[in-house]
Amino acid sequence: MNDTPYRYDPALAEQIELSWQDRWAEEGTFRAPNPAGPWADAQGVGDREKLLVLDMFPYPSGAGLHVGHPLGYIATDVWARYHRMIGKNVLHCLGYDAFGLPAEQFAVATGQHPRETTEANMVVMKRQLRRLGLGHDDRRTISTIDPEYYRWTQWIFLQIYESWYDPDAERADGGRGRARPIADLVAALESGARPLDGAFAGRAWSDLDRTEQHAYLDEHRLAYTAEAPVNWSPGLGTVLSNEEVTNEGRSERGNYPVFRANLRQWMMRITAYADRLADDLDRVDWPEKVKLMQRNWIGRSHGARVDFAVADRGGAAGPGATPRAGVDPITVFTTRPDTLFGATFMVLAPEHPLVDELVEDVWPSDVPQAWRGTTVDGAPVEAASPREAVAEYRRAAGRKSDVERQVEDKTKTGVFTGGYGINPVNGEAIPVFVADYVLMGYGTGAIMAVPAHDARDYAFASAFELPIRDVVAPSDADVATFSPTTSLDAGAAFTAGGVAVNSANDEVSLDGLGLEEAKERISAWLSQKGLGESTVTYRLRDWLFSRQRYWGEPFPIVFDEDGLAHALPDSALPVELPDVPDYSPKTFDPDDADTSPEPPLSRVPEWVEVELDLGDGPKRYRRETNTMPNWAGSCWYYLRYLDPANDEAFVDPAVEEYWMGPRPTTVPGAPAGVADPGGVDLYVGGVEHAVLHLLYARFWHKVLFDLGHVSSEEPFRRYFSQGYIQAYAYRDHRGQPVPAAEVEESTAPDGTVTYSWRGESVSREYGKIGKSLKNVVSPDEMYEAYGADTFRVYEMSMGPLELSKPWETRAVVGSQRFLQRLWRNVVDETTGEVVVTDDALDDETARLLHRTIDGVRSDYAGLRFNTAVSKLIEFNNHLTKRDATPRSAAEPLVLMVAPVAPHLAEELWRRLGHEESLTYESFPEADPAMLVEDTVTCVVQIKGKVRARIEVPADVSESELEATALAEPRVADLIAGQTVRKVIVRAPGLVNIVTG
Repeated sequence: MNDTPYRYDPALAEQIELSWQDRWAEEGTFRAPNPAGPWADAQGVGDREKLLVLDMFPYPSGAGLHVGHPLGYIATDVWARYHRMIGKNVLHCLGYDAFGLPAEQFAVATGQHPRETTEANMVVMKRQLRRLGLGHDDRRTISTIDPEYYRWTQWIFLQIYESWYDPDAERADGGRGRARPIADLVAALESGARPLDGAFAGRAWSDLDRTEQHAYLDEHRLAYTAEAPVNWSPGLGTVLSNEEVTNEGRSERGNYPVFRANLRQWMMRITAYADRLADDLDRVDWPEKVKLMQRNWIGRSHGARVDFAVADRGGAAGPGATPRAGVDPITVFTTRPDTLFGATFMVLAPEHPLVDELVEDVWPSDVPQAWRGTTVDGAPVEAASPREAVAEYRRAAGRKSDVERQVEDKTKTGVFTGGYGINPVNGEAIPVFVADYVLMGYGTGAIMAVPAHDARDYAFASAFELPIRDVVAPSDADVATFSPTTSLDAGAAFTAGGVAVNSANDEVSLDGLGLEEAKERISAWLSQKGLGESTVTYRLRDWLFSRQRYWGEPFPIVFDEDGLAHALPDSALPVELPDVPDYSPKTFDPDDADTSPEPPLSRVPEWVEVELDLGDGPKRYRRETNTMPNWAGSCWYYLRYLDPANDEAFVDPAVEEYWMGPRPTTVPGAPAGVADPGGVDLYVGGVEHAVLHLLYARFWHKVLFDLGHVSSEEPFRRYFSQGYIQAYAYRDHRGQPVPAAEVEESTAPDGTVTYSWRGESVSREYGKIGKSLKNVVSPDEMYEAYGADTFRVYEMSMGPLELSKPWETRAVVGSQRFLQRLWRNVVDETTGEVVVTDDALDDETARLLHRTIDGVRSDYAGLRFNTAVSKLIEFNNHLTKRDATPRSAAEPLVLMVAPVAPHLAEELWRRLGHEESLTYESFPEADPAMLVEDTVTCVVQIKGKVRARIEVPADVSESELEATALAEPRVADLIAGQTVRKVIVRAPGLVNIVTG
């Protein structure tokens, strides 16, 4: 016989939770009204403050959620629920980032359409998320694979494609530079108001033929096609992003070789926004470490562009070189133009287009053996000529990722091209090498090497027996007597600050100047001579925006018989994905770099070849067969949440302005005088997406802002990076993860603990919980064993939200006991009757209640959920010690618990006699008078040592406190017979008596 049929156990928790989830769904409890459109209620949004709370939306994996996923979802739910209770109109919703590689891989393996598996996965995740009790507006769930969603993704792409960045256009904030319709550029070119530039300078727009006009506009469009260096994996048959390439230069999936190849790709001109993307980080409320990550990725550097003429063939190192006619100079970007006199060689990236011009067919007779170089693996080169050596080096470098090439402590490798550049400040011919530590994607892909003052250049010069010339000396050096061969720091480059030395010619001298003054003087001289100029460069490259895959958004672009791109009209959207006979891209011999992608969509000729009338009569066109990357759908989904029922626009302007428009006040720490950028009020997600996803979304949003489609300048006004849930993972002798759930633990008689899997010894480590480490714990297990509310309370109590935390299933019971005690404080486990009384609160309970209210309000608002839970447990434990719980304590406690354990709180609220959901009940407010302590403990010291503690009124005066302390019996005994020289009083907490 069960003596406690109403005990709060997992079975009762499930019953309560499912019941309330059904009621919330039936009543539309979490549906937030819009200010306009079909979801505007009769009263509108009134004068309630709005709050937009979002999470980075998940990919619908077939494995469903693990316990690490809900951490951020629960946190935003707690925050959203709290703010509903303090009167705000809160919008909280979640969708699915459903395009992507995993579903396509599964389709390749099984022949099942990716949509079928993706939608099946979404069903699983929706069930798991619903069971968690999240207060999402269910009307606003979106999926990026829904054609009605990616219709607008394609529409936004076309807005970007039909735009250009006008650096001279004035913005609303008074700055210059913004996107404008490409039609404005065409109109200015046609009228002659804007002259042609670049390769078309000096010609009239009307003189250009159709192909030339397209080419000119493509040079300005924010979305364009170009031959671009990409990571090409023949074994996979697709181009990979840098993130999909390992440090060993192989594909993360399949471990195939990856080559650098120039292929036609869609690009986004994100570099046009580099300054705004960097500067506007000061206007958002983000963690400083994330801002730093984005700034480093953008990589803005101030320096100078310098032109080195190419020396005549047959030359050698030394002064008096003659420039080679008809060959473009080697342009470098340097942040240290003050060291130009110390440049003793040059290095080009293997991909640099001038390599072919520079490379010689015969090794010069006086070239040191070391200059003949090494392979990228460090082996000596045995090639018969520079051309042969460089070709082999370039092939090998093409197999390495940019990350691998930038490893600081690797041996420097390279090959002499046989050519020389001429240093513009002294006319000296210096050798030009090819080396993989220089990247085509940063600066100009060429560097002037100053080995005396750059660590990487020093390492290269040491390996290749190249001269090292000091041109910067310590600030206290004697400039007049400083020798160019002085060794400032044997075995290393001198990279500290100082003054310029050995840096003068007949027209300019830097000697004795400090760093900044020397930079300014040499930059001015270079500009005057037409040899360079001050400039800014960026590490950020234009965004490679196409993939040779099936499961992604089709481009709304077609090509005519001349290969010219044409945008489809809005009426042709969405361009839906067709069915294909084979989801795999064509693969090749993994080592065959001389191959090109053939995307799956190219196998559907009836879809690829299409007849359209784009304004000049029906014609045959060819569709783009690449697809967009999965970043496309995640660049703007937060906007579609606002207005997903709108089939006339991607978002109603009034709706966007209400939820995301700028505020009257700026974020904490924003520069004075800047306008608030607007954006999502709280965006929570892992730091692994803190660079690319956030950067790409910011770029799209700024284009939409420039074109007048949104009122906010930033997508995410406040971003919070949650930590990871970690768990033990186990690896076998190969270092491969094994299923953590199958590992057996053994303890030897001496206490040594060992671990084994299928009879084999394994090692244990802590790692981020997830499929890759095979240490997944499913939330379904937690729901079944404890209930969703216990799971929610445990995750919120584990520690600060921003820190990573270890998962320990056995510790969940502590959260369960808290909720069980709360239940017993309100409900009799035997009868199910409510046991609260109408007794008045005693003074101690009243004061603790109001301190708890004050603390929990502050903690909820500050995302300090672990300390909020701790305060709730403390107050609940206090009530447990009483004979009965007063209603005036139970009801505020239930309301405070509601954000973190909503199902249990709703049930207790109902049992306490309330018919309506507590979702919109007012959160308790503390009485300020009850927060003032009546008494405090004062520490009494004698000669600095604590000798007594006394209870005194909180508002005690210093004279009263001194008298009370001296009268304290223990203190009086200790100072008896001594002279009190001084009494230091810090009311109300400290008295220090000095005797002598």
